[in-house]
Amino acid sequence: MPQTPRLPWRKLLYVKQDYPDDHVDDTFLEELQKNANVRHYEYWSVVLESTIISQHISSIVIFVAVFIYLYFRLLSSHALIYIGTAGTAIGYGFWDWSNTMLTPDSNYKSLTPILKTLTEKTSEDTIWAFTVILFLANLAFHDYGSGNRRNIKYPGSLSTNAAIFASVVLASRLETNLHVFGLMSFAVEWFALFPMLRRQVRSISNRGNLALTIVLFLTATTLFSQISPAIVVIYILGMAFLTFVCPFWLIWIQRYKNEIHGPWDEARPKIQHGRSVDYN
Repeated sequence: MPQTPRLPWRKLLYVKQDYPDDHVDDTFLEELQKNANVRHYEYWSVVLESTIISQHISSIVIFVAVFIYLYFRLLSSHALIYIGTAGTAIGYGFWDWSNTMLTPDSNYKSLTPILKTLTEKTSEDTIWAFTVILFLANLAFHDYGSGNRRNIKYPGSLSTNAAIFASVVLASRLETNLHVFGLMSFAVEWFALFPMLRRQVRSISNRGNLALTIVLFLTATTLFSQISPAIVVIYILGMAFLTFVCPFWLIWIQRYKNEIHGPWDEARPKIQHGRSVDYN
């Protein structure tokens, strides 16, 4: 008696078929896709994207330089307050926001006597080491998302808190209450408000973003050239590596990426308004 030919295997779990449970059909790999979602990068576009990281590093270097200038009385606290206030006013004028967010400075002014004596019994080596750790946390957890003009959000709370805490620790080593107030005011403007302005500039113009990156780089280099030429050399080499070498490295290692998709992937619903849900 001739045997009835088996029906072709179908990828259906709810249908009883004349095949074992561990059957692997010849059509199983027909839907295999390799590197379907791999993004192809262009070198100069990646270089431009890296500016958001170099801007933040430059901001930290500039803040540390400002503290050193205050610590050794190379910078007047009045000058720092005036510069910070003017910069904040210009930034908000550029952003066309109200000035209601400039009020936190008055709160720090009332707290400066407490902040000044906060680490009075702590050794300076501990302060410097703790500050480095906090700034590394700020650098690691900063929100580097480019965003857009319609969705500009506040910096990540963990990153901002780490930077403000590091500023408090540094401010406690200054001699006068006015120096403490000046540094803390600058810290709020630099780590809480300035990142939003950087993202705003980035969303509006690539040339403006590049110009801001160069200004921050030159400012950090100029400030630290009076403090330590060795640190300036390390900073310049680090920025060059981050801006020009790392993008090339990223593009080069893409050739070794092997991403596969196929019928073994979990189903993802495609939701269409006004229609039923289609599961792949």
